[in-house]
Amino acid sequence: MRQIRISDDRAEPAAFAPTVVDADARVVANDWVNAEYKLLVLDAGPGAAAARAGQFFNIECPATGEDQPFFRRPMSTYAADPATGQVEFLYKVTGAGTRGLATLVSGGSVRILGPLGVGFSLPRGVRSIVVLGRGVGLATLAPLAELARARGVAVTAIVSARSPEHLLSVARFEAAGARVEIVLDSDGSSAPANVEALLRRLHAEGRADGFYTCGSNRLMVLMQRLAAELGVFGEVAMEQQMACGLGMCFCCVRNFNVGGETVAKRVCWDGPVFPLAEATSW
Repeated sequence: MRQIRISDDRAEPAAFAPTVVDADARVVANDWVNAEYKLLVLDAGPGAAAARAGQFFNIECPATGEDQPFFRRPMSTYAADPATGQVEFLYKVTGAGTRGLATLVSGGSVRILGPLGVGFSLPRGVRSIVVLGRGVGLATLAPLAELARARGVAVTAIVSARSPEHLLSVARFEAAGARVEIVLDSDGSSAPANVEALLRRLHAEGRADGFYTCGSNRLMVLMQRLAAELGVFGEVAMEQQMACGLGMCFCCVRNFNVGGETVAKRVCWDGPVFPLAEATSW
């Protein structure tokens, strides 16, 4: 196992993991949770399992048949337990890399690099937050709900999906003590106007000191607009193609709005969690 020490001088060092592990992890399980998503559980050791909510790993994907993925794939941490050394990843099987990951079996191994990036923060004074996500974005937000519970912060999780069959992480949020609101495409409840009304109600009830989102551009834009109007703190976990995961290749550069100016930032190094106000539509 090789460990890389990285120093950082940003304002919130507590949100940055100083130790990155590059190692082979043993596959504990790799099971389907529905028709599209699998849950990968790895025995990666205490260093890797110290990942904070919002951080990610770059995972080496096996070559299978005609699929020959060259770069590792970034995966947000769905769970990390330093006591057991296990880390979990919820992923959608869509392309060459994830098709390779889907072939991993219990007892096998896969090489991982992480934890990487800047995770979520919970500012002092925040008593209640709203997390809003869809698809694999819910994998990123679930650890945040658990972090909030550990700090005595109440959570409302708005879980968006195409239909009941595509819902993810509901039991996970409930186990973390979150109040879950489900919005679906199939019954129209996921329409932006309905989600906006829900967010406004939560804010009026004093249950929205912070907005957090991941996984949907339209939901991010909606939450960003409301956060600015209502004066609510917010963060967004950005999804982006990455190669190195360490900020050296500049593959993941995106434009952000910082104080009215367009600023290019590396998602893997400066994020993947950013102030909600800085994010631009993708």
